[in-house]
Amino acid sequence: MLQEIERCREALERAQNGSIVSLISSGDSGVYGMAGLVLEMAAEVSVEIPIHIVPGVTAANAAASRVGAPLMLDYACISLSDLLVEWDYIRKRLDAVAQADLVAALYNPRSRKRIHQLEETVRIFSKYRPFSTPVAIVTAINTNEEKILVTELGRLPDCDVTMRSIVIIGNTSTRCIGQWMITPRGYRL
Repeated sequence: MLQEIERCREALERAQNGSIVSLISSGDSGVYGMAGLVLEMAAEVSVEIPIHIVPGVTAANAAASRVGAPLMLDYACISLSDLLVEWDYIRKRLDAVAQADLVAALYNPRSRKRIHQLEETVRIFSKYRPFSTPVAIVTAINTNEEKILVTELGRLPDCDVTMRSIVIIGNTSTRCIGQWMITPRGYRL
């Protein structure tokens, strides 16, 4: 973290010097990854080299597959990191998503220094959803340290949530069926 600009600059310089370069992001390079940054930087210094963006599996989609199908209906992804976006903007987005009854996939939900953001997020969502709303926490997806917890909105602040976690907050129709968290799409069964 916080070395993305240097990584992109070096990749662009090497590519300008004739090297074939791969710049790797976790998840999908276009979803909180470095695709946008490298494109902006290339345009800023008028670098004209071929750039190919290879899609990956987003952390939200990978996490959703581990807990069932919580993203079956409309959803939003929001990063709780206020390093690049002011917390006031993030708070407005959270309120809009919660009020619109969208499922929310939260990136960068908590760090050692940023604790209040997740607690405030729960307060915002609790204005529009019951404390019993299903929530999934998937940490370190697809690694040996992977942890999965399905809990409820009211219990989220007390759970083990880190920067490596994706938190999925269900909407008012999301429910758990056995081990699976599901947001019905509206099919008539």
